[in-house]
Amino acid sequence: MEEYFKNIRELLINYPILHHCIVLAVLVLVALTAHQFSRYVLIRWMNRVIQHLPDGHNKDRVLKLGVISRLSNIIPALILISGVSLPIFTLNETFQIVIRNIGSAFIVLVIARAVGKLLDLIDILYRRRADAQNKPIKGFLQLMKILLFLLSSILIISMLVNRNPLILLSGLGAMAAVVLLIFQDTILSLVASLQLGSNDMVRIGDWIEMPSQNADGDVVEIALHTVKVQNWDKTITTLPVRKLITDSFINWRGMFDVGGRRIMRSLYLDQRSVRFLKDDEIKRLDDFVLLNEYLERKRVELAEWNEKLIAQGAKAINQRRVTNLGTFRAYVEHYLRSLPGINEKMILMVRQLQPGTTGIPLQIYCFTNDTRWIVYEGIQSDIFDHLLAILPVFDLRVFQQCSDTSGMVITTPALLQQEKSPAQKP
Repeated sequence: MEEYFKNIRELLINYPILHHCIVLAVLVLVALTAHQFSRYVLIRWMNRVIQHLPDGHNKDRVLKLGVISRLSNIIPALILISGVSLPIFTLNETFQIVIRNIGSAFIVLVIARAVGKLLDLIDILYRRRADAQNKPIKGFLQLMKILLFLLSSILIISMLVNRNPLILLSGLGAMAAVVLLIFQDTILSLVASLQLGSNDMVRIGDWIEMPSQNADGDVVEIALHTVKVQNWDKTITTLPVRKLITDSFINWRGMFDVGGRRIMRSLYLDQRSVRFLKDDEIKRLDDFVLLNEYLERKRVELAEWNEKLIAQGAKAINQRRVTNLGTFRAYVEHYLRSLPGINEKMILMVRQLQPGTTGIPLQIYCFTNDTRWIVYEGIQSDIFDHLLAILPVFDLRVFQQCSDTSGMVITTPALLQQEKSPAQKP
C-alpha cells in the first residue's frame, strides 16, 4: 500500500496543481464523512439526553441541538488542519499554511456561533425564573454577543492574514474615535440599560405611557437597544432604550402594587336646582339608612347654632339650614363607603370644584380595590348609574349644555312629593 501511494506521488510530482487538488479533494471527502458521522452520533445522543430531562421545552431542545450541531462543524476543520501536515501527502509549506489558517479561522467562527446560541439558551432558561421580569438580562447578553463577535472577527482576520492579533488590537487604539462613533448608540443604550436595571424603572409586563413616542401599553421586551411596548390597540411601539432615560414617561406599576385604581370623575349639576330643604323633605330623607347619621348630626349642629342666633335676637333669615346639594354630597360619600368594590384604606372624598358655565362639578375621588381594567370600569359605571338615577330624589338636575328645558315642566320627584293616596284624603 505504501508503495502504491509512493508511485502515485511520483506520478503527480510533475503536476503540482493537480496533486494539490486531489489531496484537497481526498481530505474534504474524509472530513465530510467524519462530519456526518459525528453529527449523527452527537445529535442522536443529545436528543436522547434531552428527552429524559424534566420540564423539556421544544424551543430549548432546538437551541441545545443547535449548539451541538455547530460544534460538530469543528471536526472537518480539524481533519483538514491535521491532514495537510501528514508527510504522506508531501504538500508544500505555503499550501499547508493557507489551509491551516482557513481551518483555524473557521473553527473560531464555529465556536463564536455556538457560544451565541448558548447565550440564547441562557436567556430562555433565565426567563423561567419568577423574578426574571424584574431583572431582564437580554440586553447584557446582546452586549456579550457584540463583544464575542467583535473579538472573533479580530481573531479570524489575524488568522487569514497570518498576523498576530495583538497587532490588530493595537491598531484599534488609533481608531478609538472611529469605534466610539460607530458604536455610540450601543454605548448609550448600554448605559441606559444599566440605569433602568439599577433603578428598577421598567420591567417586562409593566404598563407604561409615553405620549411623546405614541406608546401606551404593556412592555413585552427589553433588549439592549430597544424596548417593545404592545399598545392597547395591539400595535407594537419600539422605543430606543435611551428615550426612557432622557424623556419622561408614566409607569402604572405602582397602581397594581398598592391594589387601588383611582376614580376621578365629576357630575355637573345645574346651579339653579340647588336650594334649602324643607322640614317635611328632611323627614322623608330619614328613610335613607345612609343619611341617618348625617341628618342627626346636622339637626344637633344647626339647632345649637340657631338657638344662639335666637338668643342674640337675630331674625329667622340668619338661620342655617340643610341644602339638597350638601345632603346629596353626604349621601354619595356614605354610598361609596358602603360599596364592596371601593378601597376604604385609600383617599375617598366627594368635593365641589369651581363652578363654571357647565354648572357645579361634583367630583367623586376614590379608589377601587380591583385594578383589572374591565372590573374597574364596571365599578365606576355602576356608581354613576346609581347617582344619576337617584339625583332627582334630592331635587337636583344634571347640567346638559345642549338640552332645551324651556318648554319642559319640572316636577318634584315622587319620593319627595309623595302625594296622599285616596284612602288618606279627608
